[in-house]
This record gives sequence, C-alpha cells and structure tokens, in this order.
Amino acid sequence: MDSELLARGILYLSLAVAGIPGNIAVIYGFLMALHQDRRLLTADSIVLHLALANLLVVAVRCVLEVFATFEIVNVFDDTGCKAVIFVYRTARSLSIWLTFVLSAYQSLSIAPPGSRWATARDLFSQFLWLIFLVVWMINISISSPSIIFATGAKNTSKLLQNSINVQFCFVNFPSVIVKDANGAVQTVRDVVPMALMTTASLIILLFLYRHSRQVRAIRGSGGGGAGPGGGSSSERRAAITVVTLVMLYVVLYGVDNGLWVYTIMVKQTMSSALISDLRIFFSSLYAAMSPVVIIVSNKKVNKDLRCASEEKMTMAVKG
Repeated sequence: MDSELLARGILYLSLAVAGIPGNIAVIYGFLMALHQDRRLLTADSIVLHLALANLLVVAVRCVLEVFATFEIVNVFDDTGCKAVIFVYRTARSLSIWLTFVLSAYQSLSIAPPGSRWATARDLFSQFLWLIFLVVWMINISISSPSIIFATGAKNTSKLLQNSINVQFCFVNFPSVIVKDANGAVQTVRDVVPMALMTTASLIILLFLYRHSRQVRAIRGSGGGGAGPGGGSSSERRAAITVVTLVMLYVVLYGVDNGLWVYTIMVKQTMSSALISDLRIFFSSLYAAMSPVVIIVSNKKVNKDLRCASEEKMTMAVKG
C-alpha cells in the first residue's frame, strides 16, 4: 500500500477510535440521567443532540474512509457517495449549529432572575423542540445538492470542469455558477453560527470577568455570598465548558472553512484530494475531541459513567 494512503488510513482510524467511544459515552451518560431523573435540563438536551451529530460525523465519514482506504469494503459508488456526503455534511453542519445553540442558551442562563433575558431563556427551553426542527430543516436543505451532484470516483468520464474531488467521490457541478453558489451558501451556513457563537462566548466571558471582580470586591470588604447576578459554581463550570467548545470549534472549523473557500475558488478541473482530506480531518477532529471536553467538565455524565464502570467491575468480581 502507498505510504500516503497508509498514513491517511491511520489518521482516520485514530479519529474513529477516539470519537466513536467518546460520543457513545456522552450519549450513554445522558440517557442514564434521563432514565433516573425522568427529564433532562435544556443544556443537557442540547449536548446530547450535539453528541449524536458528532457520532454521525465520525461514524459515517471516518469509518467508511478507513474501510475504503484499506480496501476492506468499497461503499463509494454513485449511490454510496450521495448518501455518505449528504449524511456527513448534514451531521457536520448540525454539529456547528448545535454548538451555537448551546452557547446562545448558556449566555441566557447566566442572566439574573427576573430580567428579560431570563424570560427569553424560559422561552428558549419551552420551544427547544422547534429550534431543533428549524436547525435540522436548514441543514438538510443546504446539504441536499450532494444527492444530486455527487458521483463515484470510478465514473471519471462524467466529470466536468467544475468538479470537486472529495477523495473517493466527486461533487460534479453542472456550471461554475452552480458551484460558486453552492459554495457561498455552505460558507454562509458555517460562518453565521460561528460569528454568533463567538459573540455569545464573549458575553459569557465578560459576565464571568465581572462576576469575578464582584466576588473579589465583596470578599475584600469582608462581606459574604456570591454578589449580585452571581450564579452557582455549576453554572460557571457549564459556561467555561461552552466557551471551551466554541474555541475548539473556531480553531478547527476555521481551518476547515478556509480550505473550503480555497476549494471553491481554484480554477483547476478537479481540486486536490489532499485539501478534501484536510477538511474532513479538521471537522472530524472537533467531533472526536468535543466528547472529551464534555466528559471531563460535566459532573452528571462523569458520575453516571463512573457508576456504570464501578457496577460493571462489581459484577465481574461476583462472576
């Protein structure tokens, strides 16, 4: 096997090995919490949804890339390419939008009780199902062109001048106008939530900074408590988790989107497969790393996973 293909296969395999168990662990932790408490908090519901989207990203794209690279099975015919690219792009963009939804909710959660922002937070929780529905509809509709234009790499005779090489598949646009329009829509779809979640994270960081100064001032004057507009340590921990996820997104998807802009601007017949590999790697890296942040920082998931592990060890000892 070519050394470049071997390295590529190992990279995707490492993402799958890290990302699939991590996201499954997060999903299992929240489902355990749902079973025990009969309900999930709004933020936990969003994170559960995010873990499902990330699991799809890693499982659908990375695992199949490993299969194809090591010639275990080839699913990248015309139908396979259409399905894989559609599911991957939808799940990838869902991951982005759900990270934005999480940061927006967290920025509302730190608002003091009785404020209009607290009212907005309650409405957010009440209509969370509608938010999920809108996010799904937006991302499915924007990803749908891949069902029309994707084709298997074996069908090279069908390739047009405006094809984009995505390794085992090609996205074969009928004209440069369609290619540029599709690229612009996908870029806007990613950049808009990125700008909004960055703004929400700055609001969260500003609140944490002001709250920290208030606490220091109160302690310096010999007072007690957390100060006005305080918030519990769990709220601060959740806020820091969201900011960490957003920073991770901005770095990794920033590289991804930069490469995507380059891809749609090149005027060659078929853009480099290496660029496509790098894009998939960086976007999948977020899906693989985010569960680590969630497991480490979320006490509920951490507790449920630890209890499940201890229970499994106890049963093994008894057996």
